[in-house]
Amino acid sequence: MNFSIWTEKYRPHKLDDVVNQKHVVDRLKSFVKNKTIPHMIFAGPPGTGKTCCAIAIAKELFGENWTHNFQETNASDMRGIDVIRTRIKSFSRTKSVNSNFKIIFLDEGDALTSDAQNALRRIMEKYSDTCRFIISCNYSSKLISPIQSRTAVFRFRFLSKKDVVDYLDRIVKGEKIEISEDGLDAIYDISEGDMRKAVNLLQSSATLGKKITKDTIYEVAAQAEPEEIKEMVNLALKGKFVEARSILKELLLKRGISGQDIIKRISSQIYDLDVSETAKACLIEKVGDFEYRMQTGNELIQLEALLAQFTVSRQ
Repeated sequence: MNFSIWTEKYRPHKLDDVVNQKHVVDRLKSFVKNKTIPHMIFAGPPGTGKTCCAIAIAKELFGENWTHNFQETNASDMRGIDVIRTRIKSFSRTKSVNSNFKIIFLDEGDALTSDAQNALRRIMEKYSDTCRFIISCNYSSKLISPIQSRTAVFRFRFLSKKDVVDYLDRIVKGEKIEISEDGLDAIYDISEGDMRKAVNLLQSSATLGKKITKDTIYEVAAQAEPEEIKEMVNLALKGKFVEARSILKELLLKRGISGQDIIKRISSQIYDLDVSETAKACLIEKVGDFEYRMQTGNELIQLEALLAQFTVSRQ
């Protein structure tokens, strides 16, 4: 059995292989062509190609020496000032191999503390001739202004359904597995454009050794199917609160589905409900309130109270 991780096995090795993100890739290719890059921020949702682009740049710039001239650090694991003053500074000041500069890729840079970001800014200034920084983040606004002003910002977009399905088809053929069309739809529904999450879900489902279907995907992901959430919400709207509550308890207590996942699914169903726009707006507001309360309160009680709001809103 092949135990390789598919996200790594099928990771793009060149900028030309990166899925979508043409608006980013075209600019990056021009930097690589000129054999130099500025400090950069890669901002956008997870699983959209930020890490792939950083590694592809290093491989194209440095060739076989890319591992000697490239360092990847996850800022969410080491978010304090010490890692900046030790590991990052040490790598920045050492000489590159057969190149004028090296690259430090700082993943999830928006997790760094303010002190760490200020220390990073000083290192970026001092060693800019020998080291370039690529900082990836979900929200560039969480980075301090001095860092933002010293970098070129690239914004990555969510991947479309076609992008994700086409990429998964390539893996399906390469690994010789069977998957139904509704199984691919379910993967996209759960991953929401996050390619890394989609590939991991496909691999987890493939380990069962049978044809992958929609039911397989939702079972492996421990997620409720949209039809189940829709039925629960519609029952609440029709005044059948006890029946709606029964479905909720099945999902939350018997199947162990996260309350946060359930409330997220409820939110996505509101826009298709047969109620007034005003009622939809009120329900969305209620979802936001109850999601916040769930962080400190009992999930079941909070979700029951939310379903009660659906019953009341219909009246």
